Amino acid sequence: MHLIVNPSASSVTARGRVVITKALAADHEVTVSETARRGHATRLAAAAAADGADVVVVLGGDGTLNEAANGLAGTTTALAAVPGGSTNVFARTLGLPDDPIEATGALLDALAYDSIQRIGLGSVNGRYFLFHVGIGFDAAVVAEVERRGSLKRWANHALFGWAAFDTWLRKYNRKRAHFSVRVEGKPTIDDGMFTVCLNTDPYTFIGTRPFTIAPEATLDRPLSIVTLRTLDAVPLLRILSSALGSGRHLRSSKYVSLHTDVTKVEIDGYGPVPHQVDGDYLGDVEHLELRYEPDALSLVVPRVSSR
Repeated sequence: MHLIVNPSASSVTARGRVVITKALAADHEVTVSETARRGHATRLAAAAAADGADVVVVLGGDGTLNEAANGLAGTTTALAAVPGGSTNVFARTLGLPDDPIEATGALLDALAYDSIQRIGLGSVNGRYFLFHVGIGFDAAVVAEVERRGSLKRWANHALFGWAAFDTWLRKYNRKRAHFSVRVEGKPTIDDGMFTVCLNTDPYTFIGTRPFTIAPEATLDRPLSIVTLRTLDAVPLLRILSSALGSGRHLRSSKYVSLHTDVTKVEIDGYGPVPHQVDGDYLGDVEHLELRYEPDALSLVVPRVSSR
């Protein structure tokens, strides 16, 4: 077992790391590495797989988990999540406790019962993603949050709320479409403002509440694509409010296009368009190609998970 720790992640503490390492080492041979920079977890995970590790455990946030998944995709080494970030979307989607020590107990239980599944991943321009890619408005929000990364540990949800409002009000053009969306076999959407491509649902969590936009997105099905064609205040607030409940109004709104079980989609920007992958801003590009990659990764799944 190889444990990758992001010491800068929001909820990683020295004490927690010691407790988790000791718990894992009780019945497993454990090697520990720390990430030192962006992209480091990809190289650490790939090296662990090449050295014959059975499992790579990640103690960190969604960004570190995504990097490790990119290092392990296509290998037989399994990925395991221990939540150490601020939101921990993927770990919570799997049904893991938000407390990292409790989550370690669930992980050890899963390993004892060999609860490992082969899952599909999404890819965007060759980069794998575990749960979603955001294109347009939400990626602009993530970019704004990352500019104030030092505040994220202490004011995560408040910071995102402020960044979303400030971006909507002043920093993202709401008067024109930003890109087109082409799903194989479907009419082109030429007025995209904000698109999310999901491998799982919910899209995120607001406190303890899931933000549900495509319940059809599960680890045993191809991708779902949700495109908003307006950012006007009234319809946008109705759509966002719906996502905090059942999401029924969101999926039936005339301003929303939903496609499920998608294996390929292309997005062409009317100029550079921001995009984020599993919560990490990756820059502005003019073209994105998204694909579903079946059976790409072995994943340790808690036995209480409904996914």
